[in-house]
Amino acid sequence: MNDDELVYEREFRAPRELVWRCLTEPAELAHFWGPRGMSTPVEGIVVELRPGGRFETLMVGPRGTYRMVATFTEVVAPQRLAWTEPASGLHTVSTLDDLGDGRTLVVIRQRHVPAAMREPEARAGFLTSLDKLGEHLARLTQGDRS
Repeated sequence: MNDDELVYEREFRAPRELVWRCLTEPAELAHFWGPRGMSTPVEGIVVELRPGGRFETLMVGPRGTYRMVATFTEVVAPQRLAWTEPASGLHTVSTLDDLGDGRTLVVIRQRHVPAAMREPEARAGFLTSLDKLGEHLARLTQGDRS
């Protein structure tokens, strides 16, 4: 791993197809996208789920808004999803491995990570987004869609 690369791993107690749906459908992304303390309204999310398609999110928080604009480079349902953010050159690859027993391992590899996103505070914020995804998946697998 180079200085401008980050890797995040998280195991979720949810089937791979459900995790994939949460990572690719705007109505699901709105529940967890962005660090804790920020929200991402569904109307601010664009997912054109194909190579060359747009992927955009608008996160809203106490310090203002942040728009992420990316282009999908790889879509292999339900196991691999990749995009590039042209403004920064950040390249993200997410893999979803079915561990059996209704568990999924998600590995997120980011290359060409801007310095600000490598700071401890930014990395901690990213981890809270994964926490929010885990909480959302727990609600879905328990049948509670609140």
